[in-house]
Amino acid sequence: MNLFDGPDPRAGAESLADHERRLGPLAPARAGLIEAIERSGLLGRGGASFPVGAKWRSVAGRSGGPAVVLANGAEGEPLSRKDQLLMWARPHLVLDGARLAADAVGADRVLLYVGEEHRSAAGALARALAERPAAQRRRFAMVAAPARYVAGEESAAVHFVNDGVAVPTATPPRPYERGVEGRPTLVQNVESLAQAALVARGGGAGTVLLTVAGAVQRPGVVEVPAGTTVGEAVGRAGGASASPRAVLLGGYFGTWLEVGEAWRLPLDPAALRAAGGSLGCGVVSVLPASASPVEETARIMRTLAAESVAQCGPCFFGLRALADACGRLAARRPEPDDLLRLGRWSAEVRGRGACRHPDGAAGFLQSALRVFAYEFAAAAGAGRRAAA
Repeated sequence: MNLFDGPDPRAGAESLADHERRLGPLAPARAGLIEAIERSGLLGRGGASFPVGAKWRSVAGRSGGPAVVLANGAEGEPLSRKDQLLMWARPHLVLDGARLAADAVGADRVLLYVGEEHRSAAGALARALAERPAAQRRRFAMVAAPARYVAGEESAAVHFVNDGVAVPTATPPRPYERGVEGRPTLVQNVESLAQAALVARGGGAGTVLLTVAGAVQRPGVVEVPAGTTVGEAVGRAGGASASPRAVLLGGYFGTWLEVGEAWRLPLDPAALRAAGGSLGCGVVSVLPASASPVEETARIMRTLAAESVAQCGPCFFGLRALADACGRLAARRPEPDDLLRLGRWSAEVRGRGACRHPDGAAGFLQSALRVFAYEFAAAAGAGRRAAA
């Protein structure tokens, strides 16, 4: 039982009648559902890979009033498309998962938090809601998430709903303790919810959605069995379209890996951690050998620096300084110590921000400095030769 079984997801949104004909009506959340989710081993698909059952349990039964479920479809990662496609093609599966989560944690409200730029996905969810009985519709509300990279972080989502500003924080209380309107709040990625709806129907959390991007024949979203290797996932997208230099796993907060290492790597959390990476938001992006790794790293660092919400120095000033140094190296006009500064500054900003945005950006940069050490050294050397 897979997310995209049945009609081709590119054909558009599945109706409620077709959805129930294919999977059967959704029974009310049964006792023991959280335990079933835990037994399935389902991990979150929004970036952190946190166990879904444990996350639901942290909200269920907590004092502070009826809980709230926030179905997170912000998908602000520039390379990712999987959540948009899922919401557009299988909206009822997302609604099923959100409804089950609400029943399991004792929530009386479900917020569908969808990126404001993802209009097709939001429209599909709205039309799917209109097909549902009025008693179900009353629990749901749509919220347009701002088009910001940080807007999908769970604390930023809660702050946006409460105050209209998507500002992430790393300090307590966390959303599961006190979130929307001060109530316990379950913030769960939409793919995680859809997978939970399959588990509730007796299926398993056996597949993952990936956005395969970059130098591949057919860039787009693929659904693959858990444990599929990176090379096999790229093969599902038609294979590489040019000789590959490296693979970026997890998107802009992800990790660069050498092709030889990445191609054989199974998309399994333990194996990815051992290799120093993670699946993150489900992005597999292939960098061709013809591209400049330094220029690509500089481009992404500029984006991440621009996404700072300017609430602390390590993020606002630190990421800007890192992006500037990367840019000078990419342009072959570095200052004498830029390469050394990148190594030192990327270590210094980690763990010092008001949220984890600088940590993610610095981790991405450190992986680039490892994998593309030769190219960065060459860029620094070109700057020294030009100065001479």
